[in-house]
Amino acid sequence: MTSEPGRGAIVLAAYSPDPELFRAQLRSLQDQSIREWECIVSVDGERDAVESLVSDIVGGDERFRVVGDGSRRGFYHNFEYGLRAVSEDAAWIALCDQDDRWEPNKIAALLPHLKEVSLVSGQARLVRYPSGEITGVTDRGDHGAILTLLSNQFTGSLCVLDAAILATALPFPVVSSRVATHDHWLAVVAGAYRGTRIVDDVVQDYVQHDANVFGDPSRLENAGLAASVRNVLSLAQRYEGSRSPLSLMRMTFWTYVGWRQVMVDTLRSRTGLPDERIEAAFGAGRRWPALNTLLRRAARSGVVPARFVLEYRASWLAGLLSGGREAARHAAHRSP
Repeated sequence: MTSEPGRGAIVLAAYSPDPELFRAQLRSLQDQSIREWECIVSVDGERDAVESLVSDIVGGDERFRVVGDGSRRGFYHNFEYGLRAVSEDAAWIALCDQDDRWEPNKIAALLPHLKEVSLVSGQARLVRYPSGEITGVTDRGDHGAILTLLSNQFTGSLCVLDAAILATALPFPVVSSRVATHDHWLAVVAGAYRGTRIVDDVVQDYVQHDANVFGDPSRLENAGLAASVRNVLSLAQRYEGSRSPLSLMRMTFWTYVGWRQVMVDTLRSRTGLPDERIEAAFGAGRRWPALNTLLRRAARSGVVPARFVLEYRASWLAGLLSGGREAARHAAHRSP
């Protein structure tokens, strides 16, 4: 990156947006102190209604461009679709949700960090909608590439990234769209380039409501074992077609160990793996002692809760019993 930020792109993933929240978000983009960018509104599903809404909100602001062919992709592949539409001359990319609100200096605060790293994230206020109650502020921390692979601290809507990493990040690895997350994958790729960073600047409101795809991840840490079981049952039914023991083992494997293996195997096939410790803990050639040591270190340092360690070990066992290692290897090779 040069000393000048250059022209960038904001990739906003949209699906049936709430008009009030969408208006607040687009207005906050227009209010950015950094103005040299194009906003690509990537529509998941029917495009016409979103295009009409964008036109009504931003008027003749030609920096906004709506893309989409009417297909339903899910949030993961919708972000991929938007990233594919980024112009080749874009120097940086900011990811954007449809229902938050950015501070006017968000881009200006984060961009300078791209001189040293490939992806940077700020913090956000947690705001309940429609009450407007502020329930807290995120407290994300960057613990390095290997722990980012284990437990993602990066939320896409808080991130700005060097456009150069798209050469490796696209196309996205293909696994269950609920297991795979765009921000985790992009942070892993950025870690293999010039690294990542999370700063303390509060750069936006993170609006929490019932229609959030995930909501703030910190709220999930205290969800409890019963909630984890219900989640796996639901995902097994949706993506494996049943709640049979084999389907449950497969889904348990994909949720933790499988998704990380696919990321590492895909990264290695595209760039060569820069850190042997990552391969030893997560790749197709992973080894239990390396992973177990990492889990213990992450738990002792507070990066992951004890429940995460138990679930990750269960995921490893589920993979052993269901042939998960080979299935993930094939998934990485199938990624287009």
